[in-house]
Amino acid sequence: MPKRAVVDRRKCAYCGACVAVCNLNANELIETYLEINENCNGCGICVKTCPMGALSLAEV
Repeated sequence: MPKRAVVDRRKCAYCGACVAVCNLNANELIETYLEINENCNGCGICVKTCPMGALSLAEV
């Protein structure tokens, strides 16, 4: 089953660390929230990078 990153908006500090490490440009900061688009392939690098533990992988 394919996986995709999901964000817990209560934990996200909108620091942009996940945006900087994503090679597929799947993460985008839009004003005060993080959006993860369909480019996400579930590699998990953003999950490992997030200092707040706000990202996780979920089956889609």
